Amino acid sequence: MVTFHILTLFPDMVMQGLHTSILGRAAARGDIAIEAVNIRDFTTDKHGKVDDYTYGGGAGMLMQAQPVYDAYQSVVDQIGQERARRVIYVTPQGKTFHQEMARELSREEEMIFLCGHYEGIDERVLEEIVTDEISLGDYVLTGGELAAMVMVDAIARLVPGVLHNGESAETESFGDGLLEYPQYSRPEIWHGRRVPEILLSGDHAKVDAWRLEQSLARTKERRPELYEKYMEAHP
Repeated sequence: MVTFHILTLFPDMVMQGLHTSILGRAAARGDIAIEAVNIRDFTTDKHGKVDDYTYGGGAGMLMQAQPVYDAYQSVVDQIGQERARRVIYVTPQGKTFHQEMARELSREEEMIFLCGHYEGIDERVLEEIVTDEISLGDYVLTGGELAAMVMVDAIARLVPGVLHNGESAETESFGDGLLEYPQYSRPEIWHGRRVPEILLSGDHAKVDAWRLEQSLARTKERRPELYEKYMEAHP
């Protein structure tokens, strides 16, 4: 089982978003566990304040080190320091998230995600607790929660047992470095468009060959950098 601990100012947002559909059922079965830790619960300020002005001036407020650290420490006290191997700060300054990273993280037993807000988090606590800085891409969100939820979804679906059909995680886009081939369901003809005859042939070898051909063509057209990388690995 993999447990995701998400340090956030908006625990309801995280829990409502991640306890639905496939992930919700996986959590109910015990294949994964998701915990949202409210950073605001750990502030020493009587008004529940977790942010302050930045030294040196500038726009916006910065999340303070103390409540973030104490929220993190509450998880460490629960699971043990040796199990808190990966603490992921969700930030546009991090390495860009991708499928192979999701696959690597799916092998962890415990993960702590730290969601920033406002202008970010005091650098000192980041230096002390964070092991990985990860970004969804070159754009800025109002907080780290949505990005953390995307990463948890991508990671969790690779955990054994979460998807009932284990093959589906391997054959979809990026599973083998290519984009997924086009797929079809009933009826055979819809709006005058017919399902490719090869898929109705029952010849699995020919179907597999067609799917690879389609994946290669689609990847070459839409993601040429992935196509080139795949062709280098499969001369």
